[in-house]
Amino acid sequence: MTHSVPKATSYPRSHLLAASGIAALLSLALLVFPSREVEAKKTYLSLELDNGSEQIVQEKDDLRPDQAAGESPFTDNKNSAQADANKKNEEAQLTQPTDPLQKSVTVANGDTLSTVFSRVGLDATALHEAIGSSKDAKRFSRLHVGQVLDFKLTPEGKLERMGSKLNDLESISLTRSDKGFSFKRELVKPDVRTSYARGVINSSLFLSAKRAGLSHSLTMDLANVFGYDIDFAQDIREGDEFELIYEEHVVNNKQVGNGNILSARFTNRGKTYTAVRYTSKQGVTSYYNADGMSMRKAFIRTPVDFARISSKFSMGRRHPILNKIRAHKGVDYAAPRGTPIKAAGDGRVLLAGRKGGYGNAVVIQHGNSYRTLYGHMQGFAKGVRTGSTVKQGQIIGYIGTTGLSTGPHLHYEFQVNGRHVDPLSQKLPMADPIARNEKQRFLQLSKPLMARMDQEKATMLAANKQP
Repeated sequence: MTHSVPKATSYPRSHLLAASGIAALLSLALLVFPSREVEAKKTYLSLELDNGSEQIVQEKDDLRPDQAAGESPFTDNKNSAQADANKKNEEAQLTQPTDPLQKSVTVANGDTLSTVFSRVGLDATALHEAIGSSKDAKRFSRLHVGQVLDFKLTPEGKLERMGSKLNDLESISLTRSDKGFSFKRELVKPDVRTSYARGVINSSLFLSAKRAGLSHSLTMDLANVFGYDIDFAQDIREGDEFELIYEEHVVNNKQVGNGNILSARFTNRGKTYTAVRYTSKQGVTSYYNADGMSMRKAFIRTPVDFARISSKFSMGRRHPILNKIRAHKGVDYAAPRGTPIKAAGDGRVLLAGRKGGYGNAVVIQHGNSYRTLYGHMQGFAKGVRTGSTVKQGQIIGYIGTTGLSTGPHLHYEFQVNGRHVDPLSQKLPMADPIARNEKQRFLQLSKPLMARMDQEKATMLAANKQP
């Protein structure tokens, strides 16, 4: 039996040459285009190169005849600016990595701490755990628009730390530990420098002080310094002048607040009053005039700042509610409901409660001879009750309209040895002057301050006269 052997398949020579060429191209491709693993390794190594030893290697075949070495063969000149911008953005993203566990929230109008926590992925339980950890931690609940709260979360999504810069001087934080959350308050101590301001009143003290660059609190301090001699509710006139040297608090060359008034002058109705802040060797601080006489008196002129006098002391005024002639044995100060009322002097509270037509009232005994009454209050300040003691200038209550009253105001009475007198015309007793053994020390402080105010005023007036 004969077996036939199949013949070997033969291919044309041209086909064999083509197959050999394809194999060669595949081998070359594997060498030119590395695997993904190799490419990743190559990229990592190039990022680790020191800038000083980094080299740009480019194959000659990548260059066009008109292309300089180092220029990308894929860059179109008309799009080069956009390419550069994109490259810078990519570099910025690489150099500014973001941590997903750190988040910041800027408080917006209507935000509460609950909405802020929700925005960073924390629930009500996390909120109560943090804020309930201590009394101080509740300070985080007092938010204001624009405030920034910084959060750091654990990998499990729990609160690790939260903090906020309250102002230029104060920051607070809450940090989790094994024992729970711990609260921390950090204060920046500002630098202190002195500054000068001057103003002329043409409408009100507040507007003139604002034009002179004074803050609201500094204006109040100025009024309090001269409050024993000047009634700012009725004595201020157009053309009155004031000037002062005061402390500024500065952080990084930025003003962040004010300190004390060191010296001041106030000209009211043509009469000039001076004040110098002085701390005695015993550590007691007060204001004295340039000669060392105390600015402080036993009583302040008005128990309400910048209120309007709506009714003066009179023995024959028609009562607005009772509609009959009845003595008005005090002075009425009209002001918005809730305006603070201050004790006119040191003393003991004889009454803090209801008193007939006076409504809510406070009666204070000052020594043996003087007594003051404050009526129609909305309410009493914390700690003010019958039998308590108060200091001059201490807030004792707030303006209201309780009792026989047609509108929010304070009814203020002043008694001397049981007799009602007009508090606006009563001559107030003086406090003690500078001790004799400290007079020289006081003058060494007072004279340079007075001289500086003279110099600053002269310089300012001369500058204003220049064309």
